[in-house]
Amino acid sequence: MSGQPGEAARDTAVQLVRSAALSPAAEYAYAATVPAGARLVFLAGACPIDSAGATVSPGDHVAQAVQCIANLRQALADARAGLTDVVSTRVLVVSSRQADLVAAWAVVRDAFGAHDVPSTLLGVTVLGYDDQLVEIEAVAAVFDGPAGRPA
Repeated sequence: MSGQPGEAARDTAVQLVRSAALSPAAEYAYAATVPAGARLVFLAGACPIDSAGATVSPGDHVAQAVQCIANLRQALADARAGLTDVVSTRVLVVSSRQADLVAAWAVVRDAFGAHDVPSTLLGVTVLGYDDQLVEIEAVAAVFDGPAGRPA
């Protein structure tokens, strides 16, 4: 069920898989599954771009991560999905400093809350927009049938 602010309660197609044999230090599930009959949603990388096409908050990893999450939420909503439908994420951060990666990751982790999907956090040298420091890729899965059940 959805537990994220602004999302309607419904069943999710995503089953998170945790492993007792792997370290509990990871702040995410180690795997996720999606049953047959779910519609997959492949999202473009959510960028820290405002509605006018400008990169927000140059130099600020956290503020850019917040904008990326807002844009990700909108793209998901446009695809009739929400954060609890996300199967996995990849968070790209322009930096060689682990603290910058961790700061951006904290925004993503907090946005997803208990729906701690499998994720990869990467430091990269450059991203596509001027002054861009963060990008969040995601894949989601939804049921399109009545009451959120398989069609």
